[in-house]
Amino acid sequence: MIFPARVSRVLVGLSVATLLLSGCAVTNALFRDRAAEERAAALLQLQLSVMRFADEYTARVTERVVVFQQATDVPLERLTAQSWLVSQATSAFTIATGPNPEINAIDMLVFATLSRMVIEDRWVGELYGTRAQDLLAAHRALEDRVWSFAPMLLTEAQTNELRASIDAWHAKNPIVRAVPFVHLEDFAFATSGARTGSTSSTSIFSFLGIDPLSNLDPAVREIAQTRQLAERAVYYGQRAPMLISMEAQRLAFEMAMTPESTTVLDNVGRIGGAAQATGDLMADLPRLVAEERAALINQLAGVLDERQDQLQSLVVELRSTLEAGGNTSDSVRETIAALDRLMVRFDRPASTTRANSRPFDVAEYTEGLRVLGEAAVHLQALLAQADSNMPALDRASERATGQLTALVDHMFWRLVQLILVLVTAAVVGALGYRAIARRVLSTPPAAPR
Repeated sequence: MIFPARVSRVLVGLSVATLLLSGCAVTNALFRDRAAEERAAALLQLQLSVMRFADEYTARVTERVVVFQQATDVPLERLTAQSWLVSQATSAFTIATGPNPEINAIDMLVFATLSRMVIEDRWVGELYGTRAQDLLAAHRALEDRVWSFAPMLLTEAQTNELRASIDAWHAKNPIVRAVPFVHLEDFAFATSGARTGSTSSTSIFSFLGIDPLSNLDPAVREIAQTRQLAERAVYYGQRAPMLISMEAQRLAFEMAMTPESTTVLDNVGRIGGAAQATGDLMADLPRLVAEERAALINQLAGVLDERQDQLQSLVVELRSTLEAGGNTSDSVRETIAALDRLMVRFDRPASTTRANSRPFDVAEYTEGLRVLGEAAVHLQALLAQADSNMPALDRASERATGQLTALVDHMFWRLVQLILVLVTAAVVGALGYRAIARRVLSTPPAAPR
């Protein structure tokens, strides 16, 4: 009977111990799962915070870059600003979708700080001066904001170590103009302690090579990794169109900088100016033709009026000359008639003279000589007047001939000019009509709504 009692007590003790041990294991498993879930939730929250900051960072930088581009007309400056925006947005989204949320947060600190240094040293200090002050102010504000999250992840010693590492790297690389892919690993190789493997557990570089989910339960770890991967994929997929749009704009600015594009734009500008000038000419052509026609008519009328006055004076002089010539011819005719009468007297036959003649009268011959003397005087005066009027008559004739010739030539050339203007207007109108008709025919008809 004793043996069974002892056996029963041993069995009871073993049962109690088994229950206690199993209870401790279940309790530890429960507490471990809860801690794992809290750790996974904290990492997920950190990843979401980095993603939200990447969105804010890209939006602020985009806003200031667009303002900078709108304030300049230089294509190279616009291209430089767009390239900076593309590199900043790409780096921010790449960091935010990294596999390790803790390393992502530290890389974001490094990225924001180095970007501010580049803007301060390169853009403000060398290239654009005060025009880049707004962009520098935006980067400084973003740097202050991201460093405000550092105490939630890093200790004060780690924060100071990270700042010192950034300053040391910047001192060794002062000519860096873009920092899209500078991460914590770059500072690890620039630090002697990290290269020799003597990094302490409290150093900022202790985050490298550590899986934040390594101590979690395998099931919880797989769930956390799947959730993070899904978050990263969805996040980057939603931001990909934005990056593509930025890259397309950068490509457009880059194409505008090529010599071929510059030549094409210049040719387009010249063609547009020529088309505008042609349109203005076609619009003003009726008015110009009317004005030229009126001016030509007025000029012809003025020339005719001027020549009419000259012709009138010439006609008056010619009339005076002709009257003088008529008087001269009358005097000559009277003289010739008197000579004929005198010669008739001397040409009579002797028989007739003897039979019919009166006795010799000296008074008749005296009267004849007197008339002949008067005729000679008149003839001399007529010849003198004719000699005095001949130069004036010659000059008047030459002047009238020259003026008439000039008038005829002037009217001929004016008529030629008028014909040329009308022909040119007709040709230009025909060309304009053909260009307009060709454009109308080449334009496809609008689709019916």
